[in-house]
Amino acid sequence: MKVEIYTNGTCGYCQQVKEELEKNNIKYKDKNTKDHTKEFQAITSLVDMGSVPIVVVNDTNFFCPVRDFNSPQHLTAILHNFEDSSLSDDKICLEKIKTLNHHISVAFTNLDRILQQIENKINTDEHKSTN
Repeated sequence: MKVEIYTNGTCGYCQQVKEELEKNNIKYKDKNTKDHTKEFQAITSLVDMGSVPIVVVNDTNFFCPVRDFNSPQHLTAILHNFEDSSLSDDKICLEKIKTLNHHISVAFTNLDRILQQIENKINTDEHKSTN
């Protein structure tokens, strides 16, 4: 497995991630964003996230903080269990889009429920104040 990590010198979280990778014997190539500006810009355009560290596995799998991992330990667990998929890119994209649509639907349903609760509370409070 080929692991590259895009970092910058002022990112404390990047340092924590690198230390965790080393502690777990995961070999990686550190790529400072200042030294690899064009590569980093291409990756951030692709993933639409400009934060560091961004981890690239086998040149085609991108892991971004918060979006894909929540801690250095979470990232190392992902990498320990990582396997390239034998599925086509089209099939992978379709399944990810379906999952994204599901999450959006759940989020809107939850938001609607919360808004209804707020509306009911406002209506109840208004009814109480007019009596």
